[in-house]
Amino acid sequence: MPEPFLEIRGLQSGYGDVQVLWDISIAVQRGEIACIVGSNGAGKTTLLRTISGLLPPRGGSIRLAGAEIGGLDPDQVLSRGVAHVPEGRRLFKGLSVQDNLLLGAYLRRDKAEIAKDLDFVYDLFPILKERQGQDATTMSGGEQQMCAIGRGIMSRPELLMIDELSLGLAPRLVERLSAALLEINRTGLTILLVEQDVMTAFEIARHAFVIETGQVSMAGTTEKLGGDPKIREAYMGM
Repeated sequence: MPEPFLEIRGLQSGYGDVQVLWDISIAVQRGEIACIVGSNGAGKTTLLRTISGLLPPRGGSIRLAGAEIGGLDPDQVLSRGVAHVPEGRRLFKGLSVQDNLLLGAYLRRDKAEIAKDLDFVYDLFPILKERQGQDATTMSGGEQQMCAIGRGIMSRPELLMIDELSLGLAPRLVERLSAALLEINRTGLTILLVEQDVMTAFEIARHAFVIETGQVSMAGTTEKLGGDPKIREAYMGM
């Protein structure tokens, strides 16, 4: 088994006096799609925020391609190749679709390659090219999610983390976004997906980690976990 691309060991994190994550350990291989699932308040978003440097870890380690990134500032984590698409999209009001996308490349100086990546995003999501001059926050929820994912791609990351891909979106849009993630993954990009809709997550990802009350309660292939009676009853309503 090769060394994991993203390896988290004994991670602890939280907010103020409240500890949310307790000894979280996960491993994601380079080039795969992995997912983190669990109920509201389980600690999924806190985990992504800690990986991306928005929250300082209180213990444990976060290693990317063998190098420790735990405790780095968000800009430093981004420069190491980690892009975070946050829950709620967080697009900038008053800025066009294209300007929001280009903000994802603000640490880059390779203008020709930035233009190539912008073309890739527009090929992936043609509606964004049609609306490139429109205020990004006036688009539909699904189109805003496309823009948020596109902005993440524009940093040319090695690891793309997406928090709640399907939140508030119609099934047809979720299918479109899921297909886009599979297309992105075919370029070799590693994807870590946080998703409350377990069925959607398991259709996309190869491996899954179930988080309950700040700890990993189960882990394995999505094929195996998808057949587990506990998972099916607790998260799939079966």
